[in-house]
Amino acid sequence: MSQVHSNLHRSALSDWWQGTRRTDIWWTLAWFDIVLRYRRSMLGPMWLTLSMGVMIAGMGPLYSSLFGTELSRFFPHLALGIIFWGFFSSIVTDACNAFIGSSNYLKQGYFPISLFVWRSLARNLIQFAHQIVLYIPVAIWAGVSLSWSVLLVLPAFAVLILNAHALGLLLGLICTRYRDVTQIITSVMQMLMFLTPVFWLPENLPGRAKYVLWNPFAQMLDLLRTPLMGGTAHIHSWIGILFWTALCLILAVFVFSKYRRRVVYWL
Repeated sequence: MSQVHSNLHRSALSDWWQGTRRTDIWWTLAWFDIVLRYRRSMLGPMWLTLSMGVMIAGMGPLYSSLFGTELSRFFPHLALGIIFWGFFSSIVTDACNAFIGSSNYLKQGYFPISLFVWRSLARNLIQFAHQIVLYIPVAIWAGVSLSWSVLLVLPAFAVLILNAHALGLLLGLICTRYRDVTQIITSVMQMLMFLTPVFWLPENLPGRAKYVLWNPFAQMLDLLRTPLMGGTAHIHSWIGILFWTALCLILAVFVFSKYRRRVVYWL
């Protein structure tokens, strides 16, 4: 069997590199995923923006009143929280189905499996690009004043992409082998949404309750949201997310190196 027709002959590093460098394939597949989801729709992917915009506009005044917080201060916090949490959640849930949803391609044996993790991530990046524009009118209305600290969003976003790809490799393989894990992950993400300061302000937490801010999603949200609101993320968030990134990479490399050749047999 020719090597180009078999994933069994690729080393783990070769599989990852071959999949990563083919940006033309995974970006095209990701864009077609979005197009097919909204085919025959007049607005197409703009429905992603409109649906989230309506949710933010409806929840902003309501939750501001419930928490007794000034709307001009709470609205940017809520908007970024919903936008980024939607991004986090879709990355994790799509990672569980990265290989299952690409079974027709993988069964042919032509493609490195890491390519389909990038496909899943690229699809979510396209959706995120449609949604993050919602923050612009919110920031203008609330009078958010940005400083040079906003540039810290760039390394934070790079860390997010690194974690997303590692999680894609890890969860993609585990959920392909054990299909029930997908349901567990979905339930855990729903719970974590309420343990992460998406809808509420961290300073409203009493003493010991602040330990919930040490979950990696809360730390990642702090690194991305705080600079866009004119502040600086807490150093504890950087320490925590770098520790989580190292752990995630180690687990992803181990599982990917050991079990990547079996993914086709699990489909």
